[in-house]
Order: sequence, then structure tokens, then C-alpha cells
Amino acid sequence: MKSIASRFAAVLVVLVFAGTESAAIAQTVDGPKVNWRLGAWGKPRANTKGFETVKAYVEEKTGGKFTITIGYESFGGPKELLDLIKIHSLQSSMFCASYHPDKTPAFTALDLPFLPLPTPEVQLKVHETFHDHPYIKKELAAWNAYAYLSQLLPQYEFVGRGKPPTTIEGFKGLRVRALGGMGDAMKKLGAIPTSVPATEVYTALERGTVDAVSFPATYAHAAYRTYEIGHWYTANLSFGTVGCPTAVALDAYAKLPPQYKKLLEEAKPLAYKAMVDAYKAADDENVPLFKKSGLKFITYTDDELTRFRKIAAEPVWEEWVQKNAAKGIPSRELLNLILDTAKTKS
Repeated sequence: MKSIASRFAAVLVVLVFAGTESAAIAQTVDGPKVNWRLGAWGKPRANTKGFETVKAYVEEKTGGKFTITIGYESFGGPKELLDLIKIHSLQSSMFCASYHPDKTPAFTALDLPFLPLPTPEVQLKVHETFHDHPYIKKELAAWNAYAYLSQLLPQYEFVGRGKPPTTIEGFKGLRVRALGGMGDAMKKLGAIPTSVPATEVYTALERGTVDAVSFPATYAHAAYRTYEIGHWYTANLSFGTVGCPTAVALDAYAKLPPQYKKLLEEAKPLAYKAMVDAYKAADDENVPLFKKSGLKFITYTDDELTRFRKIAAEPVWEEWVQKNAAKGIPSRELLNLILDTAKTKS
């Protein structure tokens, strides 16, 4: 039997990316009054459109009986939100495994550089399948959580100050904000990675604590205003992304009546479409904005990108597998799941 998540993934791809309207728009449903607290960092932006859409949907369909209060930077910091789910302080939250890799080491497989996720369709299929793996469920269950919604974060690019790295060798010695496996990839080039939380990036770049910062392009660079103080921008490095889902507390979900659980599933394709549309709209606006601000756009040749991948893709994958296998994690199986799922057709 196909897993529930796999079936949903197939449906979501069709609904979100084929341009059809959702066929499962529920009528207003009755039920008890429920309020969830959802933790977030930063301010409303393209990748928050997902859970904002879920909030709007469930509140509308229940006539305001099932409400979600989103705390932008008010319920806790990025590194503690998963802990707050565990202690029942939050019912839902964003989280990034790369902010605290020791908490969910298996989940960091999604942070590996140059994974073959060329389109939102492929990324969605891979993430939903990955979230449904028994070991990933077990890992998150230790934190009273499950991965409800992928953020479908776009590929990361750098904004930096100082001399632009117009070749791969140009990254040597640079202090860079690069998370998870992307940070490991930068080490292969002689850069010095750090995992500065998103909310601290502007100050770190302005003060020279880091020379360059990577973010999902282009919306996050605009949201955190790095283009205002940066000198250059990598336009086509596309060296990876990270797994930053919206998690839901298992105990909170278990207490929901069936009709509310159904609404959460109905909201998912709408949430994914809202995010993808927002990312595209952000690119259309931000590329001219970045150029107008004076950022020098760096476009690497195919040969340079091939060299980068040879140095920093599969070698980093293999190191991740070996490191996590030693912890008893089925790391080879998880990596193969990602790669094989990316190859399969919808």
C-alpha cells in the first residue's frame, strides 16, 4: 500500500502545479473552539504564506472556531521552537534542522548540497516522501512533532561584501553564513561556514562578522534586506536548500476532531500554491531591485559549476552518510530515498 503521505504528495502536485482548483473545498464545519499557537521567526514573507494560508482556511471553514495565532518572533527564537512543541507550549511551529542538527540529525539529509531538486514539483514529492519515512517520523516524535508542511524553500544564493568570488577559488578564506550540508560544501572550497540565525544575519554582514550570507533566493535576501549592504550576488550558484518544515505537535493533533483534521489536509495544496506563487512574485520584484541597489551579479560558467559539484556534492553526501550511520541512523537509506524519489515521475 502507498503511504498516506505519498498519496497526498501525488494529489498535491496535481492540484498545485497543474493549475487546477482544489476539488476538496469543504463546507463550513461545526466543532469545538480550538486555538493553536504557531511559532515563527522573522516577519511575514513568501515562505510564511504557507501556514498563513492554512490559518485563513481553517478559520474561515469553521466560522472562527478553529483559530491559529502566529507568533512572529514572539513565542521563541529559531533554535528553541522545537523544544516548545515538546513541552506543549506550542501546537505548531517552523523549524530548521540545520539550526540545531543534534536534535534531528536524520532530518539534515534535506540540507545536503546540490540535491537534485530542480523544480518545486520534484522538491514537494521528495519532501513529502521523506517526511513519511518511519525513521523520520520516529525522530520527530521524540520532540512531540511531525512534519506537516514543507516550506519548499528555493535554492540558496549568496549576498556578500568585499571582493566578489568570480571563480570557485574566490570563496577561499571567506566567512560565510551557510547552513547544514551547504556549510560542509563551502568548507571543501576553503571557506569558513557559520550558522547565524536568519534574524541576526543583517547585523553580522554589516559588522563584518561574516563576509557573505546565503539565503533562499530571492525572497529571503529581500526580507532580511541583505541587498541594502551587500556588494555582490551569486545569480546561479544554486548550491542547495534546507529542510525547514512547519511542524505540528502530535498531542495537539490527536485532540482535534476528525473534521478539523480533514481541514488541515484540505489546506495543504492551497498552502503550497500560495508559497510557490509568492516565491515567483518575489523574484519578479527583487531581481530588478537588487540590480538597482548596485549589487554585482555573478554568473558562473557551466565549467565552474561542474567543478563545484565535483568537489562539494557527492563527497559531502558520503561524509554525511558515514557520520550518521555511526549513530545508528539509516543514512544511506535516507539519501537513496531522496535521490530515487527525485528520479521517479509523478
